[in-house]
Amino acid sequence: MTLRRRIALASTVAVAVAVVVASIVVWFVVRGQLYSEVDHSLKAESGRAIGVATRVANFDRKKIDPAESARLKRLLGKRLQLQPPAVGGSPTSVGLAIVTPSGKPTTPVDGFRPLPFVGRGVSQKDLRGAVVLANPGLAKAVAAGRGGAGFSDANVKGVHLRAFTAKVGIGEAVQAFRPLTEVDHTLGRLRWILLAISLGGIGLAALLGRAVSRNATRPVQRLTETAEHVTQTRDLSARIPADERDELGRLAASFNTMLAALESSQQAQRQLVADASHELRTPLTSLRTNLELLRDGAALPAEERQAMLARSVVQIEELSVLVGDLMDLAREDDGASGGEDEQEARLDLVVADEVGRAERHAPERRFACTLQPSLVRGAPDRVARAVRNLLDNALKWGPPDEPIEVTAIDGELHVRDHGPGIAPDDLPFVFDRFFRAPLARGLPGSGLGLAIVRQVAETSGGEAWAEEAEGGGARLCLRLPVAGLVDAPSPVAFLPSP
Repeated sequence: MTLRRRIALASTVAVAVAVVVASIVVWFVVRGQLYSEVDHSLKAESGRAIGVATRVANFDRKKIDPAESARLKRLLGKRLQLQPPAVGGSPTSVGLAIVTPSGKPTTPVDGFRPLPFVGRGVSQKDLRGAVVLANPGLAKAVAAGRGGAGFSDANVKGVHLRAFTAKVGIGEAVQAFRPLTEVDHTLGRLRWILLAISLGGIGLAALLGRAVSRNATRPVQRLTETAEHVTQTRDLSARIPADERDELGRLAASFNTMLAALESSQQAQRQLVADASHELRTPLTSLRTNLELLRDGAALPAEERQAMLARSVVQIEELSVLVGDLMDLAREDDGASGGEDEQEARLDLVVADEVGRAERHAPERRFACTLQPSLVRGAPDRVARAVRNLLDNALKWGPPDEPIEVTAIDGELHVRDHGPGIAPDDLPFVFDRFFRAPLARGLPGSGLGLAIVRQVAETSGGEAWAEEAEGGGARLCLRLPVAGLVDAPSPVAFLPSP
């Protein structure tokens, strides 16, 4: 199932559940309201009957004039005559029955007998003298004092009734009941109306869910189409419109960033291959020429043969350095140095070690060092390689009689030589791959040393730059993020020996 269909189905199911639950809640709320009105009327009628029966009982216990007694009985009797509703009458009529624990009706006052309501369709003749209780068991229990007042539902002669039973006095109970025909009819109509609304809501939800899913998955569709286009054409310049600021917009922006990084990496690799091919062509051609001469020149003088072999060895060493530098650059391009920002190195100790190595290889050169303990982010071996390349560059350009000034404070390394300096037009390109100033094209080197320095800096989150030094010469700088403090705030200076 496609993502669009899953979203449409999920939205439809969610709306359907909400509509069904809302319909059920509405039905129960309306039912409760209707039943509440019926219960209120039943309690009112039963209360009226209890009040009349109580007054009649109290009247019978008093000794008064017989003439006055007959008149009062007539007045009270009219209020106690509880006749059933006529056949075909209002379905909201309330019937009453006053019963004893045996279920028999009582005669509260001589000459007056309560008649309960019975179902429609029964002639008035059949009603005379009939006593039909909605809930006989409850009525008997309340009359006997074994139960309290309460509501109940029952079906009497095919009529759905709602009854309320309460105690009248000692040994009697009153049961008021009312047909629920009108209530059932209203709830039946409401049931069909809510069913129609639910079905219509579900159908509308399905249509809207389809439209919503189409609109919601449009950015995903564009992303899919772009990915398929890149897969088929290898065109990394394709981009996705990422104007939205939601999660899909962020996904599109991230995908565009990934494509841009891949495109940049691809271009860098192509440029690296092209530059490496160009740089390798000259030493390989020279080495091949020398080897062919050695192979075919059996009559060459011994001194010339030795000189040619020495040049071949030098060329092989230059090729080895060039291949090593290319491998370092390629390792970074392939992501092999991942996690380097999680490593730490003591910049001052690394610089001190590399300065010692340079002094051993060039004992005639001098170094003036000012080092402050600092902990920086970066792999120690990579940081050492960058420092070594900066020192080698200064050794290549600095005059033998001038010291090379090395300063490492707060995560920054400055290496200053007193050579010819760098032309202003060349400053932005000093750290580019295979870049050589016009004065450097005749000197040994691969043109990758400073590129590795910038690569180490950017990998660790720092930067590398070059600037002209005051008084002549060049200053090459490397800044690495400081990872922590070291308890030695004062710089330590190492001056060159005279």
